[in-house]
Amino acid sequence: MNEKIYEYKDDSNWFIGRWTTYTAVDHFVTLTKTRVQKQAEQLASLIPSPNKGFVVQILKQQSDDLLFQFILSLINQELGRQFELKKHHGATLITEHDHIYHLLLPEDGLPLSSFLEQSSGFGDTILIATRNEGKTSEFRSLFKKLGYAVENLNAYPDLPDIAETGTTFEENARLKAETIAELTGRLVLADDSGLKVDVLGGLPGVWSARFSGEDATDASNNQKLLHELAMVFESKDRSAQFHATLVLAKSGKESLVVSADWPGYIAFDAKGENGFGYDPLFLVGETGRRSAELSLEEKNQISHRALAAKKLLEGFAAWQKQ
Repeated sequence: MNEKIYEYKDDSNWFIGRWTTYTAVDHFVTLTKTRVQKQAEQLASLIPSPNKGFVVQILKQQSDDLLFQFILSLINQELGRQFELKKHHGATLITEHDHIYHLLLPEDGLPLSSFLEQSSGFGDTILIATRNEGKTSEFRSLFKKLGYAVENLNAYPDLPDIAETGTTFEENARLKAETIAELTGRLVLADDSGLKVDVLGGLPGVWSARFSGEDATDASNNQKLLHELAMVFESKDRSAQFHATLVLAKSGKESLVVSADWPGYIAFDAKGENGFGYDPLFLVGETGRRSAELSLEEKNQISHRALAAKKLLEGFAAWQKQ
């Protein structure tokens, strides 16, 4: 019988798993089990049958949560369940719908008062420094795997708008993330992203959102971009990159900064109903498809924001421990 093999791999984590008749989580180079491996094996309690389990081989590991999420994905696919990982005041909970099935605590425990602390909702959240619901949806999908809920500035109407006075993507992202983190005491993620068109010397760049003026809209920005490229007739000369810089900030802590580019070309006309901004004009690599023709799931695999978020997730565990 052919066994299905599951795999997760990034620059800092590499797990291989399979469904079998017993449970074991082993490290490729270490015989002694770590506390996290023992916690991971406890997730077998989610499996109703005593005759089933999982074997996971750890080749590289930096993030505990990505290991737990990998095992949950394996269980969900094999059993048709919908287990999710959720963070709450330092604890890791395994939930399904409105039920808690398992609780994982840090090595030094957790004060009861902290765990039971009253807040606006259950579960830890990351505040995204934007009022753009399109961006928020993308981040919500990306951070769900680490157990974090996501909210944006629309939930905080009294917070001031932060002027993007920087001349680089990082400067603008830092301004938003670090200022709002200081004002709220929250874990805040800000991105500054934009479109860089090679033949325009990297424009619109940091001015992407207001390329057509202070009252710019997506439609007016797209129209201006097409006007600027009106005399560029060869597709190969219309090369461009979507760029994203992400800054994760918390008061009193050095910020985590990552960035990524998504290469493509600018089309001669707009097409597609999904996404926002320049998505209807951005041809993805050599595929011939506009970004606006991709589903959210497809976009979250390959976009500039997804690539930057992947780097952020890889560095998140080490940053938290600093």
